[in-house]
Amino acid sequence: MRLPGLLLTAALLAGTAVFGIDRFRSSGEESGGTTPVAATQQVPALPPAASPDPAPPPTTGPEEAPTPPAPDPQPQPPAAATPAPLPASAKVGNVRHEYQRLNNCGPVTVGMALSRWGSTLDQYDIAPRLKPTAGDVNVSPDELAGYARSQGMKVHLGVNGDRALLKRLLAAGFPVIVETWFVTHDSGGMGHYRLLTGYDDAAQSFGALDSYLGPLKMPYARFDELWRSFGRTFLVVHPPARVSEVTELLGARADAAAAKQDTLRAALAEAERRGDAVGWLNLGHAKLGVGDARGAARAFDQAFAASPDPSLDPTRPARVVGGLPWRALWYSFGPLEAYTRTGRYADVLRLTAGVLRDAPAHEEAHYWRGRALSGLGRAAEAQAAYREALRLRPGYAAAREALVRL
Repeated sequence: MRLPGLLLTAALLAGTAVFGIDRFRSSGEESGGTTPVAATQQVPALPPAASPDPAPPPTTGPEEAPTPPAPDPQPQPPAAATPAPLPASAKVGNVRHEYQRLNNCGPVTVGMALSRWGSTLDQYDIAPRLKPTAGDVNVSPDELAGYARSQGMKVHLGVNGDRALLKRLLAAGFPVIVETWFVTHDSGGMGHYRLLTGYDDAAQSFGALDSYLGPLKMPYARFDELWRSFGRTFLVVHPPARVSEVTELLGARADAAAAKQDTLRAALAEAERRGDAVGWLNLGHAKLGVGDARGAARAFDQAFAASPDPSLDPTRPARVVGGLPWRALWYSFGPLEAYTRTGRYADVLRLTAGVLRDAPAHEEAHYWRGRALSGLGRAAEAQAAYREALRLRPGYAAAREALVRL
């Protein structure tokens, strides 16, 4: 996690990205996008059987027409396999715990996940690759996935996860990186990665390796409240030889298109049921995932208009308005994308100015600022914004491509 002010104040705020499922996460195993559960189709009720027609009178002529053959029955889809029952508890072995140093939540957590498969890399090896500047307060799930792939691993990056899926993966020996909200009494709320390594139904808790707090137990209900702040994002890092096993465990979630639709349905139901800022934020990201930028913008407007949740944001500065925690946009760029795509450039400039006031080295804020300035026809300023984003992260492909297009 990004070290809470206990040691290094809000500087610890950097391991994660995406306060809500952000921005992209839409493709499957190889592309690193979202692959939630496929939608369950409702089968319409069959109409009542019609009364049989009366039998025609017998014909007497030699030219009686032959009875047409009965059509072949339509093939029926095979019944879904019943998943094997899970044990009441499970623990993934051979995972090394490591405590983080300043801002190293992301590097440490992906390093712990890699250790399950024999890697000896630690944060001193990984952080220079993932955090090229000291002030970087955000390492996105996409960046973690990209790093793990650079080490020869396969990665499934998804959103809209649930307890049952986590338990299936853990029981099969796959630790799971989860992106959660984290609250400290002095530094307030921030994004934080954890590595789940087991579960215990009797105790109603997950076992996790936390780079800041150490090994811990996370009660199911409390864990889900923190996890939903990031759209229930999860990453499974595994060797190439186990792709088919992971695909089977994911089930319908391996279908990226169906996963996006299921994520949308789940987010809409939760937003309507709870009506809080996190719910609307997740709905906005889900709408972006299916290409509905205008619908996403409306959902993000609802998130900003909702009442703030003090339990997620206990150190909220007085200048902050709206329902989202004040650090939300350090990790979640869906609102910036939706407002850019719908021409609301002034909102993008206002929101990115707020991020950069507190985190000047935030490369994603510079990038989205460049997009808004470009949309306003202010090419020289947009160019400067893209160049600053690239200075902060030289490998930032989106910023490089945007600069070339200017």
